[in-house]
Amino acid sequence: MFENLCTLPLSSELFAQALHPTEPILAVGLSAGHVQSFRLPAVTGSSSDDEDGDTSVLSTGTSTIDTEWRTRRHKGSCRTLAFNGDGEVLYSAGTDGLLKAASSSTGQVLSKYRIPILASSSEIDPPTLLHALSPQTLLLATDSAALHLYDLRTPSTFASSKPSQTHYPHDDYISSLTPLPPTEASTSGFSKQWVTTGGTTLAVTDLRRGVLVKSEDQEEELLSSVFVGGLPSRPGRSKGEKVLVGSSSGVLTLWERGVWDDQDERIIVDGGRGGGESLDVIVNMPDGVGDGGKNIVVGVGDGTIRIVKLGPNKIVGEPLRHDEVEGVVGLGFDVGGRLISGGGTTVKVWQESEWLDDADSDSDSDSDDEAPGAGKHGLGSDDDSDADSSEEERKRGKKQKFAKGKDKLAVTGILGFEGME
Repeated sequence: MFENLCTLPLSSELFAQALHPTEPILAVGLSAGHVQSFRLPAVTGSSSDDEDGDTSVLSTGTSTIDTEWRTRRHKGSCRTLAFNGDGEVLYSAGTDGLLKAASSSTGQVLSKYRIPILASSSEIDPPTLLHALSPQTLLLATDSAALHLYDLRTPSTFASSKPSQTHYPHDDYISSLTPLPPTEASTSGFSKQWVTTGGTTLAVTDLRRGVLVKSEDQEEELLSSVFVGGLPSRPGRSKGEKVLVGSSSGVLTLWERGVWDDQDERIIVDGGRGGGESLDVIVNMPDGVGDGGKNIVVGVGDGTIRIVKLGPNKIVGEPLRHDEVEGVVGLGFDVGGRLISGGGTTVKVWQESEWLDDADSDSDSDSDDEAPGAGKHGLGSDDDSDADSSEEERKRGKKQKFAKGKDKLAVTGILGFEGME
């Protein structure tokens, strides 16, 4: 179904990845605070790793994954990344309590915001998720279950940068955020409502009205979510629009849009006597990839990737193996329809090979900026002064994708570059 084209090694543990909406560009956020931008080639084939470790050469011998820029963006781990709608801006947030907006083409910082501190202790509230809802609104979730809304139209200095709204849809950290598509009555064409998961509950928040609804306790941790439209509708029962939620026990639950009090279907993705492996990330398989039906791809805590065919609600094909030890924390499709998986200290690129028929496959600070154009030999750390330091992450067990104990802030041993901002 998918074959591995190449494996890209990273200098430290992956905490976040983001894919450009219109170009074959992958951005990664690492435990040592680095943010790195890679340009993927527009070819297919098998792969072999370059000796230098910063470039993976595909089987053509001419195409490479090049580093466009790399920087120590955060003094601490980079927890989360997000491109804006047109891909010109890359947002990042880290355990240093900073949210930064940078040019996605050069990596140069355009603006930065201070994440609100915890009122109870005056300590940093580490971020968990970023999402650019529209050109006007940026969403930021944190460990304390805060959901901050930043109005990007409001000019502000770094000292005065504050969110325009803050909500608390859950009692525990926000583990996933999925925008709901705008209704036919929308005049802007942008989402104004979104689903979040946190702890054992699901919630829906509205841009203007705040938290609208919170589900009953599901008695299992909810970790990931994705919206799927275009499913078969059933008069009086289903409009064909659902939010799929991955749990810590290997079960995928389906929630009908507009009926948020409780789930209406369950799919066992990973079973087992005491519960299966966690379903840490979910993405839609795009149109033109696969068999043409509705399929989703799930990153699992045991390092595998599973494909679920909706309708029959079956696992199809054999699991793909991202890693033997580390779970999958990043998953997405680039503009060329290639599957990009991330976890541990590697990113893998997968190309669709052959779709199996159902009959055969059903089975149960600003000085951190580095000059652009670093190229395939351009990996470098521009701020190693804090590289021996470490900070204690909030331990939430293996079910939280970035709770790995201590951040790994090891010296990379690679020369830095001059010409920084």
